[in-house]
Amino acid sequence: MGYESDTTTASTSGAPSFAAAHHGFPKARPQRPCDNCRKRKSRCEMSENDTQCVLCQFHSKPCTFLSDPPKKKRRVSEGLIEPTRIPPSTSRAIQEPPPTDPAVEVRRRDQPAIKDYADLRGPSLLKKTLGLQNHRHSSLVGPTSVYEPRLLGLPAFQPGKDIAVGPRALRKVSATETFVLEPDTGTRNHDQEMDDLDTIEAVVAPHGPRLIALYFRIVHPTFPILHKRVFLEKYERTYREFSPPLLAAVYILTLNWWSYSAELSLLPKPDECRLEEIAFKTMGDIVHRPKLSTIQAGLLLLQRPDTHSWALISQLVGVGQDLGLHLDCTPWRIPQWEKGLRKRLAWALYMQDKWGSLVHGRPSHITAADWGVRAVDAADFPESAADEDDEEGSTEVDKGRVLFCEMIALARILADVLRDFYSVAAEAEARANAPAGVAWVLRRAKPLQLRLKSWFAELPECLRLQDVGVRKLSSTGYLHLAYYAAEITLHRRIVATLGRADTDNPELARVCRLAARERLVNALDFVNTLRPEHLQSFWYSASTYNFALIGTFISLLWVTSARPEDATFYKQKLEEYRWSLRLASKGSEVLERAIALLSASTGVLVKAVPVTAGSGLLPSAGPSNGFEEIQDDEDLYGMGEDATIMSPGFNESGDEGAVVIQPLDQEHLLPWLGDAFHAIGNGQQPYLGYDKL
Repeated sequence: MGYESDTTTASTSGAPSFAAAHHGFPKARPQRPCDNCRKRKSRCEMSENDTQCVLCQFHSKPCTFLSDPPKKKRRVSEGLIEPTRIPPSTSRAIQEPPPTDPAVEVRRRDQPAIKDYADLRGPSLLKKTLGLQNHRHSSLVGPTSVYEPRLLGLPAFQPGKDIAVGPRALRKVSATETFVLEPDTGTRNHDQEMDDLDTIEAVVAPHGPRLIALYFRIVHPTFPILHKRVFLEKYERTYREFSPPLLAAVYILTLNWWSYSAELSLLPKPDECRLEEIAFKTMGDIVHRPKLSTIQAGLLLLQRPDTHSWALISQLVGVGQDLGLHLDCTPWRIPQWEKGLRKRLAWALYMQDKWGSLVHGRPSHITAADWGVRAVDAADFPESAADEDDEEGSTEVDKGRVLFCEMIALARILADVLRDFYSVAAEAEARANAPAGVAWVLRRAKPLQLRLKSWFAELPECLRLQDVGVRKLSSTGYLHLAYYAAEITLHRRIVATLGRADTDNPELARVCRLAARERLVNALDFVNTLRPEHLQSFWYSASTYNFALIGTFISLLWVTSARPEDATFYKQKLEEYRWSLRLASKGSEVLERAIALLSASTGVLVKAVPVTAGSGLLPSAGPSNGFEEIQDDEDLYGMGEDATIMSPGFNESGDEGAVVIQPLDQEHLLPWLGDAFHAIGNGQQPYLGYDKL
């Protein structure tokens, strides 16, 4: 999968690679390196017909051969040159450094990678890592493996000790779980990793440290799938300790906020296309030596607004199972920081699978029967408010942690919505119960609707949409959008079921459409209340689809309208929604892509809606279809304050949390509607949509 790199550098042995030999790309030169490359300690590469090497051309430096070779540096253990260290920051692990000469920057960064973290001198978080070793990768021993669990359980094999098996090793991490450790050497294109890393860093040089600082300021707080201290410890030594797609993915994602650095905003952006090319090409390589960094790289690449790859999600789920991410790692003998990282990565993968299933309309890969990961808690997040960046345009760390946890909780509800209404088994069950009409769907939807309402009602105050810090970016927009998408996904199935059975009660159909319209207008109000602080922040990968889903839901309500005036109403709402997105999309890539997706999904299809839409596609409930002006709620809907519809919305001042209290006729209402949409309390303001539209 991925792309083929259009620039292939020489192998470490100095012999030109096959691609270089056959395509005329840069290859190793037998002569000694030029003066600049010697100073940078970089490989000096020159194309066949060039007079300057690649790095000298890139940095606009004269390519000369005047200096004498320097004296050999003193060697240290493992035969490596002791790397130049970046002094640790006093307040945060990395801050935006002052501008430096490119040659100095490359000399500082271009150091040999550590072969085995266990041999590191001095303190390091990486010394006992299982999933981020630099020279070998791990794979879970499953219950049906050729390695018999009863043999591995013998007293001679204790957890935490490696058992040599030829070039491999077995490591027990608990009484029941064992991993096979295999060397990276010999796996697909492993010998090209250093060249790929050098190319990635050359593309962004000398701006790498500033981009890393931007990443941890803006993206990481709300999508904490990296371990900040571990990442920066490696980066301070050398960029060569990373897997190529992870380093490239961090740079690619951060380029979206290039203008949020005072120094970078005045400079031209690096070649993003080149970074993407290398990232996807190397992603296809590292799945053959899977590590936690493989999952990190894939998840970050999927957060790009134009990356929609169900195949990549499927591959990541398989790699995650290889790494044991579907299991509870709490009792394992691995570093505590890695346990927290594994749990965060596992739930990030779970979310990607569930939202990807919704976006692509495909069966989910992760099932409850094979998922044993415990819920994340505060101890699994190593950063706190003390690690927050005070610079304007940053993201709040504590709020980001809470947001990540709530997004996990919402994904678990979505998983059940998809299982109960959109799985192959659910579709078959719905067909079997078609004679029962919408009543069967409503009974099935009741517990899910209750869970969605409870989730929203219990959101912490810091995640309310209007809670935005001064000169801070806020990613709460994508969380609220995800909530409305989950609501719409549930009601989309209810509306699509209406009118398919003669048993459907007209009053019940009216109530269902009224509830659906309520969800729609709430979602439209939400979009209209988004602020620049939301639109300029990090948006989760499903957000483009979720914005477009609102438009798709409008088109469904339009084509299933029971009266012409209702059809006209929804037609106008769709046009207004497109206009609202267009106005707000300036400078917001997620909205620009949502507009394009909406145009592709509904722009042509809605033209086929008959001019007479609304002339009886659904059973009519008489004059009351929920669109006429409501003058007297009690006369219109009948009796009973318990028979109410409740939904979060926005009051007239734009504050979130207003509750819909709408009396309904209990005589024609299934029992579930009364308690599923119960009022939280008394005295709430009426929902804006009902008395204003």
